[in-house]
Amino acid sequence: MSGVSLSAAVRSNLRSLQSASELMGQTEQRLSTGKKVNSALDNPSSFFTAQALDRRASDLNNMLDSVSNSVQTLKAADNGITAINDVIESLKATARSAVQSPQAVTTKASISSTAIDNLSETNLLGGAPSNATVEGSALTNDNTGTAAAVTANTKLSGTAGAASDNLASGLTAGEKITVNGTEIEFVASGATGNQVNITDDIGDLLAKIDGITGASTASTVAAGKLTISTGTTSDLTIGGSSATLTKLGLTAGTTARGTPTGGLAGQTLNVQDRDGNTKTVTFSSSGIDTLDELNKFFSDNNVDLEASVSVDAATKKGTLTLTTSNAAANKTPVDLEGTATASGAAFASKSFSAPVVSGAGKETRDNYRKDFNDALKQISSLAKDASYNGVNLLNGDDLSIVFNEDGSSKLDVKGVDFDAASLGITELSADDFYDSNSINKIIDKLDKAAATLEQTSSKFGSQLQIVQTRQTFTKNMIGTLQDGAGALTDADTNEEAANLATLQTKQSLIVSSLAISTSQEQSILSLLR
Repeated sequence: MSGVSLSAAVRSNLRSLQSASELMGQTEQRLSTGKKVNSALDNPSSFFTAQALDRRASDLNNMLDSVSNSVQTLKAADNGITAINDVIESLKATARSAVQSPQAVTTKASISSTAIDNLSETNLLGGAPSNATVEGSALTNDNTGTAAAVTANTKLSGTAGAASDNLASGLTAGEKITVNGTEIEFVASGATGNQVNITDDIGDLLAKIDGITGASTASTVAAGKLTISTGTTSDLTIGGSSATLTKLGLTAGTTARGTPTGGLAGQTLNVQDRDGNTKTVTFSSSGIDTLDELNKFFSDNNVDLEASVSVDAATKKGTLTLTTSNAAANKTPVDLEGTATASGAAFASKSFSAPVVSGAGKETRDNYRKDFNDALKQISSLAKDASYNGVNLLNGDDLSIVFNEDGSSKLDVKGVDFDAASLGITELSADDFYDSNSINKIIDKLDKAAATLEQTSSKFGSQLQIVQTRQTFTKNMIGTLQDGAGALTDADTNEEAANLATLQTKQSLIVSSLAISTSQEQSILSLLR
């Protein structure tokens, strides 16, 4: 009020009271807001720095929602992969059960050779042995005029003369030779059985020998030499007294029959292995000449064939049959090639018969195939259902995860197509479960699909770990930013409460002091009254 004059003490107390009231108001504001800097007026540097820190913390906090969604999207994809892998394991179990079930093929593809002489399990070369001959030393007759080379008409013994034609060293009664273990005895006359008269000619002796050997090619005499046929039944073995054999120009020993003809010796068969590569079977004594060797060749070279031999007891002729193995029971092999398939050869027909599928085994495997195809559909269904918040990493969708406020830090997750076809698994056709080779190929595809799932799951798992690490980092960073902003602007409530109590006490003291200061004026006023 103008014209009012206050004493210096009163004015001093009033200023102190005003200052205390202002400080109390400021302290009460700090206590009510919890901040010591409430506006730029309080502390411009701290206010704007804290505001920037809070703004960044807010931006990061908003991004945490997107990161959290990304975590769930990756987890949804992993759930889908796990479920698809379970289906694949179930499909493997179905395939393995089909392998162990009864055969669907009742008659496998096969081809048989023509009947081959002497072919057996221990002799695949077979064939009829050919005739061979053994030739003796040149002999002359006993003609005293001019000795000539003996012929088939030369007598085995006789008296030498100007016109004689007897062996120079004639045979005597009682001498013997053996042919293939059969004894031929030379007698003076009246020969029976395997006896030969010494008065008979060389031709008679050769005829006797051919009767023992069964030779169809007659033994002969040429240029004074006895040429004896082995026949084809057995090798020729000649024995006896060396003196007697010398008279005939012969020596003791065995002569083998000629090389068999009409068999597989020296011939080849071209077959194919599982991968379509040509493998050549060579029939020879130094190559393959027994059934065991042939089957071992097939096994060692991954040829899905099995060989067997049947022999006609009456004719001694054998037939070599090639049949598909159980592993390829439903397959018809490609035509045979090689010299053994030439016109008139053992396998001239070349082509395998077709397999026959029928019976309970077929029905059982058809049921397994149906179960397989039904379960297979679940792979595509699971892949389509593995989405989260509209993003499906198993259906080709990509995911971009941003970790900071300006988008400079992010992770791009590439989606995949995990329907059955993309995993290389297709619906089975009618005959895919009819032999183990076909089933094993399907199991191989399932194994590859499982490996792809495992690889992708590992990749998604690594990316999920990165996202979760960044999520934790972002949360910690938000806390750090908020702590930093709080350190600049937050009030210490304990300190402010103490300040308020101090100011209240100070205010009370100032009021008391003001009362004292005005007491003098009150006394003067009382006197005036």
